[in-house]
Amino acid sequence: MHDDVWAYRSGMPHPTGEDLTGYRVEATDGHIGKVDKHSHEVQDAYLVVDTGVWIFGKEVLLPAGTITEVDRENKTIHVERTKEQIKAAPEFHSDNHLGDPDYRQQLSQYYGTRGTFGRPII
Repeated sequence: MHDDVWAYRSGMPHPTGEDLTGYRVEATDGHIGKVDKHSHEVQDAYLVVDTGVWIFGKEVLLPAGTITEVDRENKTIHVERTKEQIKAAPEFHSDNHLGDPDYRQQLSQYYGTRGTFGRPII
């Protein structure tokens, strides 16, 4: 399992205690939505992003390891994934997201250090 994907990247300031709700989220190829919920727990940090009409109001879960920058001045979070990669991620169910170890493992494998896209993210 690729648990390191649930931690912020080495050298990146951790937004511990900050409220990121409402921050814009930018993929490598454009805007994907806004932060609806987030967690800063050690080895369990993630964002839940409301994609609005972009993919029919779907919410997606992005592990902290996908985040490349938190721009506090512009209230924007940048992630190292394309819109298509995020759209193709395992489906998010708010009632049982990280409580399900199988779902967490799916996301770890999908977004993991080498994961589906063959390049390190940390």
